Amino acid sequence: MKFDKPATDNPVDRLKVVGQPRDRIDGPLKTSGSARYAYEWHDEVDNVAYGHVVGSAIAKGKIAAIDTDAASRAPGVLAIVTAENAGPLGKGEMNTAALLGGPDIEHYHQAIALVVAETFEQARAAAGLVEVRYQPQEGEFSLAEAKPGVTEPPEDTPDNVTGNFPEAFAASAIQLDQTYTTPDQSHAAMEPHASMAAWNGDKVTLWTSNQMIAWCHKELAATLKIAPENVRVWSPFIGGGFGSKLFLRSDALLAALGARAAKRPVKVMLPRPFIPNNTTHRPATIQQIRIGSDAQGHINAISHISWSGNLPGGTPETAVQQTNLLYAGAHRLTGLRLAELDLPEGNAMRAPGEAAGLLALEIAVDEMAEKVGIDPVDFRILNDTQVDPTQPERFFSQRQLATCLREGAARFGWQQRQSTPGQVRDGRWLVGMGVAAAIRNNLVDKSAARVHLEPDGRLIVETDMTDIGTGSYTIIGQTAAEMLGLPLEQVEVKLGDSDFPVSAGSGGQWGANTSTAGVYAACVKLREQVAQALGLDADEADFADGYVQAGGQRVALTEAARGGRLTAEDAIEFGDLDKKYQQSTFAGHFVEVGVDIATGEVRIRRMLAVCAAGRILNPKTARSQVIGAMTMGVGAALMEELIVDTRRGYFVNHDMATYEVPVHADIGEQEVIFLDEVDPISSPMKAKGVGELGLCGVGAAIANAIYNATGVRVRDYPITLDKLLAKLPALA
Repeated sequence: MKFDKPATDNPVDRLKVVGQPRDRIDGPLKTSGSARYAYEWHDEVDNVAYGHVVGSAIAKGKIAAIDTDAASRAPGVLAIVTAENAGPLGKGEMNTAALLGGPDIEHYHQAIALVVAETFEQARAAAGLVEVRYQPQEGEFSLAEAKPGVTEPPEDTPDNVTGNFPEAFAASAIQLDQTYTTPDQSHAAMEPHASMAAWNGDKVTLWTSNQMIAWCHKELAATLKIAPENVRVWSPFIGGGFGSKLFLRSDALLAALGARAAKRPVKVMLPRPFIPNNTTHRPATIQQIRIGSDAQGHINAISHISWSGNLPGGTPETAVQQTNLLYAGAHRLTGLRLAELDLPEGNAMRAPGEAAGLLALEIAVDEMAEKVGIDPVDFRILNDTQVDPTQPERFFSQRQLATCLREGAARFGWQQRQSTPGQVRDGRWLVGMGVAAAIRNNLVDKSAARVHLEPDGRLIVETDMTDIGTGSYTIIGQTAAEMLGLPLEQVEVKLGDSDFPVSAGSGGQWGANTSTAGVYAACVKLREQVAQALGLDADEADFADGYVQAGGQRVALTEAARGGRLTAEDAIEFGDLDKKYQQSTFAGHFVEVGVDIATGEVRIRRMLAVCAAGRILNPKTARSQVIGAMTMGVGAALMEELIVDTRRGYFVNHDMATYEVPVHADIGEQEVIFLDEVDPISSPMKAKGVGELGLCGVGAAIANAIYNATGVRVRDYPITLDKLLAKLPALA
């Protein structure tokens, strides 16, 4: 189905099932322990062996020699895979570093061997017997030290220039020029990276934890140098990903190689300390922001330059993309700078670009509001725009940022905020409020599905879409139920199998809107088949309560499949709508914090997110996504930081004992409001993504609240006690 014009009325608009706060249909499986994750497919194959990964002990250099003799003689060992015996391997398009290193070492903990044994304990013990002699090389591990030598943008990422920023900035009545930093961060998903592989002749089946089935399928075939039709990938349940499972990773490849070498199915799980250094992470940034305005606060010049690092061949963190769109201003300059670092690969982590960029931009905007003497909410609304500032002829399909801010301010009690910092005390606590705007683009891509109407009236939906804990099963089921006029209980949703039609997958906040639109397209085709089978006019047919009605006739839906299952398959394709309109989602984030005047301890007291994200397909699962994202924003603001050993080139705190993330005690009251909005430009569902929007801007709102509470402006994340203590007001 080609969707190249705004949607008109369609069955989804009845909102009998879509748009309702339904419980997750996969919930009983998860709460009972029946949902099987990547390491738990015990019943699918027999005689499973276990693999344990050996990681590089250096960050850069070569393997001079690797001795596996002692390991191969250890009890239970079946096979040992290294780059020397793995056979010729290709390299997919989406991995910067090789997933099996040797002889070259590209980063610390790069997988260099897999030991396969009868039990996990035997594999782990034998892996400790692998002897490796290295030839280390000097590496570059510090973004701060590399930054002075990086002055030009990457060749394929030129600066985005509108007007004449230097001249306009110099002429501005009010000026801001500040630098902000964000650290390296880990995804820290609940489920570790894990896979099981089994070969049947020259065909391999992989059970894994992966957000993008089609990408994984293609990359595994390319890396193994086998035909794509000889690869099957399964990932029906994923215990969190946040971007770390977008791509083929070492656990999946090594499971396939280990199974081939051992001639039996093999499971591989990356131990928690492996994950930060062996997979991807959010790279650190150094961001310079300059803003100029007139005396009344109208922005006329804005510049945002961000430095980040990555392995050779990697890409920069796109931390300036929101600055191209969020505020008005005739003269603009944004650009990225990339330093080659020998740290593990930097790549997508929840809301890549905006999550890091808004941490800086939304502090800078608060600082400008203070310089001008305008309330931070009013300053943002003053500089709102309904067009893309870099292409004024291009309008936003929907943009209710100002409404988000006004609604949030009223609901949060913003009028009680003291504009002068450090004025509100609650016993030992200094209390402050902060605000930040949020934007996250609404990306659309082709997405397909297949639907079956069974003779007993059940509707089965098949698509390779994944559910990373976001509720994909439920909203896809709701869409199909609405389209065929069935109760949700009669819909069975099957996901995460590469034999199913290719969806857009889970990532970039595009999953909900595009996958349901693909199901919509398949259901439109099935409705046509049903009408034809019943001798009814498809254009007039109304599907409701298990019946089809048209031309004065009312026939049970099951009659259409009396002769056997009816099947329809289709995909949604979006044409050039994303070029005609700027499609984005918006939010206003409000936070109240308390800061202990003696210790500098920060406590989150209240949080509010007001979101404009098109039609909300399921308010219950959408709220769950947003409060989870808000919680991640607390981590980014206050605690999350991968500490780099700049001598040896690795992340020191590479486990959950030392990489701190928020827990329940860290989170106060959370409230989420969704504006009553539909966006007919976005898809037939009139929806957009929302999961990443809930994170964007949260950290800056916390930083701004801390400043309002204490008068201490911290521009280097995370905002830890040491950055506050020396500057707190004197005890009174």
